[in-house]
This record gives sequence, structure tokens and C-alpha cells, in this order.
Amino acid sequence: MQLPDFYFLLSPAGQQILSELSTEPINQDTHLSLASRLRQKVSPSQAHALLETTLLRQRATKKFSHADSMYFTREALEQATAEPVARHRANRFQDRGFNYVADLGCGVGGDSIALANKVRVIGVDRDRLRLAMAWENLRTYEHSDRFEALQADLLELSPLPVDALFVDPGWRDKNGRRIYSIHKYHPPVSIFVDWQKIVPHQGIKISPGVNYAELPSDAEAEFVSYKGEVREAVLWFGDLRSDANRRATLLPGGHTLTDSSGAKVEAAYPKSFLYEPDGAVIRAHLVKQLARMLGADKIDDTIASLTADKAIATPFARSFQIEDVFPFGLKRLRAYLRERNIGKVTIKKRGSPLDPATLLPQLRLRGEEHCYLFLTRVLTKPTVIIGQEN
Repeated sequence: MQLPDFYFLLSPAGQQILSELSTEPINQDTHLSLASRLRQKVSPSQAHALLETTLLRQRATKKFSHADSMYFTREALEQATAEPVARHRANRFQDRGFNYVADLGCGVGGDSIALANKVRVIGVDRDRLRLAMAWENLRTYEHSDRFEALQADLLELSPLPVDALFVDPGWRDKNGRRIYSIHKYHPPVSIFVDWQKIVPHQGIKISPGVNYAELPSDAEAEFVSYKGEVREAVLWFGDLRSDANRRATLLPGGHTLTDSSGAKVEAAYPKSFLYEPDGAVIRAHLVKQLARMLGADKIDDTIASLTADKAIATPFARSFQIEDVFPFGLKRLRAYLRERNIGKVTIKKRGSPLDPATLLPQLRLRGEEHCYLFLTRVLTKPTVIIGQEN
């Protein structure tokens, strides 16, 4: 989409057509007929902008409460932070007493929306179209009076006179693949670390799959999951960081776990229950802290799964009652499932080279019962754990 086509969307004619399209299902069967119909009224590029906006609004409902009135590019929507996650972060800026925050690499304004609900925001991006969309999206949330836009390349920008920064660098390459080194982001994190002499209070969004050895020693690394899915991580500097070095936060509940010292966690043979930690706990390297909290052991020194004699309710892990444990062997597993009338399995693997998609047809399942099948290692040996979720 080009700027002239975006401005057409904002015109009375564009708004009227968008309103009409909002009730139309857009899929492979209807896309061509809708495009043909629109081209009788508007230019091809305008028709594309209308259809693209309608389609992206439908997809964006998973991230934004006002998606039906917002504007996106495909890439910007994919990169945008979900509203509950952005709101969680914005609270930290407000709680620390900051009044004026720069949102660097603001895109279409997902984080600026959450921040502007709490503080004044200057959104910076080098893409004029994204900045124009951000302004309209802030207006949709009635926060445009607390938002100003600045078009600039972050590689050439000097530190801004603000209280704090939120930075969203690009961590995907030109093919859409994630970049795991913070030194290869666009721009690299080191640029903003150099700004700390002038603006020490920073939150820098990074990939949750970050190279752990690259985490700065003076930052708090917070890994965030939303409804069980790890979304992202943030490096907090200055007064925005807490006393913790690592934190796992689970949304929407707001449960949080931090690093702490304690007794060594041993590896042991599975007991009555198996715990599967939330992805944020695993990414934050806080499995041992969770084990201490639950009074649990690891099943292997290299595996994140935990085991205990008792099931303790916790937001930080799913628990399963263990029914059987035995060394992996296809014939034995197949016979076991057949004897127990198990015709449906949910396969989970951790530390196993087996491919669940390849294994499933080999099990020759027939039956009416269901179980969870864990392909893993127990005390270094390939093992199958059979269980039911609590």
C-alpha cells in the first residue's frame, strides 16, 4: 500500500466502502469477485488497499480490541504486540513515574497505544505509511492528543529529550526468519545501550529465542507468555529494571516468577505427577526456581519437565498424573496402547529425536480412550511417559 491509497481509505468514499466490506467474508473463494467488483468503482491500487485493510482488520481481532477501525500493513501486524502484552509493559513506565516516553520503531502504534493511555509518547519510525497509520490508530483509541510522530532512521537519530525509551528493533531478516543475536537486529541493541548516558531508563523488546549468552548483565530480562504462548522478551535498564535478573510473566493473569538462589534441584525417576512448565519459565531459565516452589525434581538434568509426589496447582505449569513410565520401544508402546483401548493420543516431546508426525501412524491406534504421551529422556535414557492432565 502507498500513502495516496491510504489517504483514499480515510476519505468519505473510502470509509463508505470499508464499512460495506466489513460485513463481507474475504477468503480464496470471494477475493477475486470482490476485487473485480471494486475495480469498477476505484483504481486497482485502491481496491487492493481496501481488501487488504479489511482482511487485516479481521486478523487483528486476536491482538486489538478496536481492530475493526484500525490500519495495518501485513508485516506490521505480524510484528505488532498484542494489546494485553503492550498494556502490561506500559504499566511499568507509569509505575516508575515517567511522563514522556519515546517509542522507537513504533510501527503502526501497537505499543504507543498502550503507552499513551498512561504517558505522553513520541513515536519514531522511518516509514511514513506506518507513522500515518499509527496516528490514525491512536486516534481510534482516543489517545492522539498524547501522541506525536517523528519520521527518522534510528541509525541516524540522536538521543531524544525524553524520560525513558521503549525500543522495538527489527529481529527478522528479509526472508521473515527470526534473528537470534541482538547484535544483528535492525538496528542492533548496542546503539541504544550507547544512549544510556543520556537516557538510562530503557525497555528493549527482543526475541524470546535470544542467544542467552548475549543478555546484558546490567539488564532485567523479562520473558512474557500470553495464554500459554511465549510472545516476546524485554530487556529493562535503569529505573525500569527490578532487583531480578530474569523474570517470567504469564498473562492475562499477571503471575510472575523471578530468579533466586536455593538448594540444588536433583534429577529423579518420575513420581506420581509430571509438570510441564510454561514456555516463559523455560525461556527465562527459571525451571529450577519453579521446582523449588513445587518441591519437585527434574526428570533429567537437561530436560525442563518436573516430577513430584503431589499435584500442586500453579499458573506456571500444567500438571499430569503419571500412569506409566517405560523405555521407548515402538512394539512395546503399540501393544501398551492397544491393551488399554487407547485410540487417541496427544504427543509431547522434549529432548527426543522422534518426530511425532512420523510416529503417530506407526502406533496403529484403535480404541476410544485418550492419553498424553511424552517422548523424553529420564536420567539420560529415552523414555515414554503416559499420563492424564489434572
